[in-house]
Amino acid sequence: MLHVGVMLNPAAYRGIPAMRTGYESLANYVDAGLSHELIPCFLRLEEIHIPTGTCRAFVKHGNGYQQMTLPLPQVIHNRTLYRQNENASEINRLVQNGIYIFNEQNRFRKDHIHAILQQDPLLHLHLPRTLQGNLASIRTLMEQTGDVIIKPSSGSIGRGIMRLRHSRGDWTLQCAHPAVPDRWTTLRLHAGELPLFLHKRLLHNPHIVQETLPLALYNNRPFDIRVTVQRGYGGFWSVTGMFAKIAPSHTFVSNVAQGGSARFLPEVLSQVQTAQPMNTARLMKELERLALQIVHRLAQNLPRLADVGLDLGITQEGKIVFIECNGRDQRYGFSQAGMNNVWKETYTQPMAYARWLLERMTPADTARSLDRPLY
Repeated sequence: MLHVGVMLNPAAYRGIPAMRTGYESLANYVDAGLSHELIPCFLRLEEIHIPTGTCRAFVKHGNGYQQMTLPLPQVIHNRTLYRQNENASEINRLVQNGIYIFNEQNRFRKDHIHAILQQDPLLHLHLPRTLQGNLASIRTLMEQTGDVIIKPSSGSIGRGIMRLRHSRGDWTLQCAHPAVPDRWTTLRLHAGELPLFLHKRLLHNPHIVQETLPLALYNNRPFDIRVTVQRGYGGFWSVTGMFAKIAPSHTFVSNVAQGGSARFLPEVLSQVQTAQPMNTARLMKELERLALQIVHRLAQNLPRLADVGLDLGITQEGKIVFIECNGRDQRYGFSQAGMNNVWKETYTQPMAYARWLLERMTPADTARSLDRPLY
């Protein structure tokens, strides 16, 4: 059997001997690989030696994982989140040496994603109004909407998101507590004046500003929908699954990593009230259609894209809206929603895609990927 690489971030890689890899399921990768006659080897960028065409990687051995030196796999699934330009030259060198890395880039600036989708006239109605994150843009949306979301352009899992809201004559800013990031706090703003720490954040890190979407409620809490879209065997995009993410009572952010809960989507949709009556089956088909339209547009602009998690929302008027795209989909929400078969399928599809890629390569391309350690 051939090896296929799964490139992990350093923390997950270091945790392999103790079987502590966070939310990344190595067992699911191994099972998925076996079904496609592949052996996943878990590696990190720092352990790849391009001059010799080798890598140090962990491979399933008995009840654990053994680290060994292997020929560098010709196909690698990137599951890291390197910052923009961080290690980009090393990844580019791998690509130039004939290594196919799918999801070559996993961290996308939100303004870049919005600009790509804005090019498609069929997507305009599904995009929230989005501006560059500066004081002038914030003031503009404050005056026009009275409810504003401020997001780091390159943030993930809901970190750093803030909400400005006008209610009963006062402006408030809801954000993570400066000293305790896991705790949320609400600041009352004097005469709508923006706090100094917000000025500093905008200066130090790029942000975007958006109108707050009036998301539909489940048990009086806003929710959105994670849609996992992946390439499988044959290279075709398909929706692997969807689940609902319910915001906790103390914040508007639905990310599971920020205290949100994952639920079986049909159950949630059946209990949601919107201005227009909803047909659950029809709505799920529309969510799937929109998700595929989005990834096809993104794939035209992002190199070797093959595995994404989209966040879509349903407004209280029943309109479907795009929220954001995640290049490293945190799949564990399916497990928390009781959808274990779909959770495992999110690992099977990348292995099926890797198998298809390897079959398209010549024998000479894959000769170095045979399952034999060098020493």
